[in-house]
This record gives sequence, C-alpha cells and structure tokens, in this order.
Amino acid sequence: MSHDDHVQKIIESHYQRNDPVGWFEALYSSAQGNSDVIPWADEKANPHLVAWLDRERVSGEGRRAIVVGCGLGDDAEELARRGFDVTAFDVSQTAIDWCKRRSPSSRVRYTQADLLNPPREWTNAFDFVFEAYTIQALPRSLRAEATKRVASFVAPRGGQLLVVCRGREEDESEGTLPYPLSHADVAAFESHGLTRLSFENFFDHDRDPPIRRFRALFQRD
Repeated sequence: MSHDDHVQKIIESHYQRNDPVGWFEALYSSAQGNSDVIPWADEKANPHLVAWLDRERVSGEGRRAIVVGCGLGDDAEELARRGFDVTAFDVSQTAIDWCKRRSPSSRVRYTQADLLNPPREWTNAFDFVFEAYTIQALPRSLRAEATKRVASFVAPRGGQLLVVCRGREEDESEGTLPYPLSHADVAAFESHGLTRLSFENFFDHDRDPPIRRFRALFQRD
C-alpha cells in the first residue's frame, strides 16, 4: 500500500465513525517515526512562511507567537530562531512527543491541544499567529468554528495572523482532502475582529503540478 493510500484509508475510517479530527493522531501514531508517511512533513519550515519573514524583515524579539497544528515543529523552530517566544500545539499527542524528540533543547513550548476547544488562556494572547494547512484539512462543517478559534488567539492592538493555504477560485472545484480554501473562506477571518492587510494569490511551482496558494495577513486593531 502506498503512503497516499495509507493516509486515505485512515481518513475514511475516522470519517465513517463521525470522528473527522481523530485521524491526525492515528496517522502520526501509525508512522512510527517515519516522516515519509506524513504528507505535509517536509522536515523544514514552510517556505511560504520563511519567504514572508525574510521579505518583511520580521523580528520576534519581545513578541509571543503560536503555531496552529504544528506537526513536527519546523515552523515553530523557525519562529523561535527569529526571536519569538513560541507556543506550538497539535491535536496529536504523538506529533507533540515527536517534536520534543527532534528538538530536545528547544525553547518552544510544545503542547497537545484541540483547536476546536483550546485553552482559555490563549484568547487574545499572541502577537503573531501562524496557521498553515490546518483549516483546509477539516470538513466544511467544522471550518467556521476553526476559523473563529484561530482568530481568537490574536492579541489586541496590533496582533497579527498569517494564513497560508491551498487556494481555489470560486469557480474551481473544492476537490478532495486537503480541501483548498476559497476567497470567501479566507475572508471569514475578518468577521472575527481582524482587518486584512494583504492577500497574495500565487502558484507554488515547487510542486508538480503547481499548486495555487493563498497567503494572507490579518491584524487586530
């Protein structure tokens, strides 16, 4: 069985049990330490995060950041390297344990948490929130709540949220998991007290075939 077939089998099994989130832990656990089994685990920071940080010359000194659905922790480590005080969470305890093994001396606080029911103390607590590919891995029935929760992490008076996702034009098919987000899906963050500062619609030519990506920056006043 190919890795793709393995992932799809796990997803279908959990969807049939009306458990659209449990498959993350099942997948990480079944990988048994082999990152090749995890489709999004490149073992390096998201290039669209890195490019944005470099272009905007972002410094994290004195700023708190949180990484949503941190996976194996590469994005969290990149933000910590740039001076942020980083919290990173994933619904999968196996993923969190994996992060800690990979970076035993890390300054990042890795913790298991459910985006749909996060710790109360995270509300309006972070100067920078990074969300990549998590919301698009959830069924449409959970997307509105997930969007609301991500937005809730952003601190008032200038806190920012950077979203990176697969994108689709409104007339393009949603296809299959991981579902690309539409313009309306991304704009939904604005209904939770955030102002969109920038929006980029581009093709990721490092993928074959190239994949449409959206990168959007939001801020809370």
